[in-house]
Amino acid sequence: MNVLRGEISVMTTQKKIKELELKANSIRQNIIKMISAAGSGHPGGSLGLADILTVLYFHKMNINPKKPNSPSRDYLVLSHGHTCPALYATMAERGFFPKKELMKLRKLNSRIQGHPHREILPGLETTSGPLGSGLSQSVGIALGLKADSKKNMVYCLTSDGEHDEGNTWEAIMLANKYKLGNLVNIVDCNKIQLSGDTADIMPLGSLKQKYLAFGWGVLEIDGNEMWEIIHALETKHPNRPLAIIANTTPGKGVFFMENKYEWHGKAPNEEETKRALSELEDVRRLI
Repeated sequence: MNVLRGEISVMTTQKKIKELELKANSIRQNIIKMISAAGSGHPGGSLGLADILTVLYFHKMNINPKKPNSPSRDYLVLSHGHTCPALYATMAERGFFPKKELMKLRKLNSRIQGHPHREILPGLETTSGPLGSGLSQSVGIALGLKADSKKNMVYCLTSDGEHDEGNTWEAIMLANKYKLGNLVNIVDCNKIQLSGDTADIMPLGSLKQKYLAFGWGVLEIDGNEMWEIIHALETKHPNRPLAIIANTTPGKGVFFMENKYEWHGKAPNEEETKRALSELEDVRRLI
């Protein structure tokens, strides 16, 4: 009987993983469509983030699209806000707003602009703009929740490039000082920036060793592998903040975009859009 239960558990888990992978594929297709329709945006990082956001919104976080401001909700802060097409596509897939609105990305009077604006779209916790601010915002939220003895979790998504910013490290120190076990910083380590590779622009060394030195719990994972993302998010570090160094592939799923910094902030033209969607459909058939 125990063996049978184990087999059923494995089958259920495999089914769940497939469901999440299909969701991520749908999100990636919408990322391409909305950036193409806008004629501008950031496809590289957005495509790379799809798996992490899928696990957060469809597996891990305590959220309710019908009650986006519920006092018991978990918080998601997107620090590198230029990857918001991934967040918008995920939120629409989860039911926070109609999917048809995705085609209004960056349009005048649209609720979904090139950076998230918390006051005009339900489910957004912060407004982003200058890189390097999101972790400080997340520390403030986590500190307030801890002061109120609340059990809500705060998940912050930062980029590796943001670690060029001094205020990121101030936030890292403060989170350790107050032992914010309710804070998880997922570092989207895709190794590219607007004008090149992070290794050339500002070498970061080992982020894992740096976070450990600052007193954080640290895990390093493949940020495009559902199993690893789920396992990392289930890991408990109750007396200290957790950093998940997620190695992601920019442009994931669209092979001519993968690992090319040129696609950090360039919209595909009509022919490239068709090719990208075709490649994503090929991936979908293999799931």
